[in-house]
Amino acid sequence: MGWWLLILGVVLWALAHLFKRIAPGPRARLGDKARILVTLDLVAAIVLMVLGFRMTAYVAVWTPPAFMVHVNNLLVLVAIWMMSPAGAKGRLLNGFRHPMLTGFALWAVAHLLVNGDLAAIVLFGGLLVWALAEMAVINRAEPGWQPGEPGTLGKDAMFMAASVLLLAVIGYIHGLVGPSPFPM
Repeated sequence: MGWWLLILGVVLWALAHLFKRIAPGPRARLGDKARILVTLDLVAAIVLMVLGFRMTAYVAVWTPPAFMVHVNNLLVLVAIWMMSPAGAKGRLLNGFRHPMLTGFALWAVAHLLVNGDLAAIVLFGGLLVWALAEMAVINRAEPGWQPGEPGTLGKDAMFMAASVLLLAVIGYIHGLVGPSPFPM
């Protein structure tokens, strides 16, 4: 049962995000109701992914080396920064077409590096595939993208400092509900 919930959660997550691009007519006809439906779908997807992940039996695929925890934390920090407004308001990510989706993909890769079980591979691998597919679909739908005016390095520094703080908060909460991402 857990496997089906996990897979269904990942599929619902992907479909909710791709809905606008793969079904623009039905999405447009729904108008503002589409936002409510997509929000409900995303909440259901997250609940299904969490329940499914927790319900699946542990199936070891590989054993990550201990140093991967440090690599994971560094990649997650960069991912948080990429998912911040730094892409729109900073200078360093200004020419990046999809900083948020790239950050999400980086977050998924980081989690694949430290989790060697099958459920983690299905969850984080599925979310990685979605992020890459989303970028490809957006690029195909909007081929003429141009970056906006670059922001400042000061904004980049501000968003990086906020990302460090957010990583500490997320890590603390992660340790309360699951394994601590910080090595002892």
